[in-house]
Amino acid sequence: MTRDEIRQAVIEGLGNIAPDADVRDALDIDSMDFLNFVIGLHQRLQVDIPEADYPKLLTVGGATAYLAAKLGA
Repeated sequence: MTRDEIRQAVIEGLGNIAPDADVRDALDIDSMDFLNFVIGLHQRLQVDIPEADYPKLLTVGGATAYLAAKLGA
């Protein structure tokens, strides 16, 4: 198993445990960490995420749905 596969398994596990939980609270991250999370998504997926849409990324389920819609998946 590769490092990326392990990482994906961890991410999926978190999503299965609390898909609708606010990731900031669940992972105890502050606003700068959340901003870095959004920037990371932008860089990895090449999708613009306006600040007005940040609340849509607060849960694993919400972020997945939002990004899927933006990417046409």
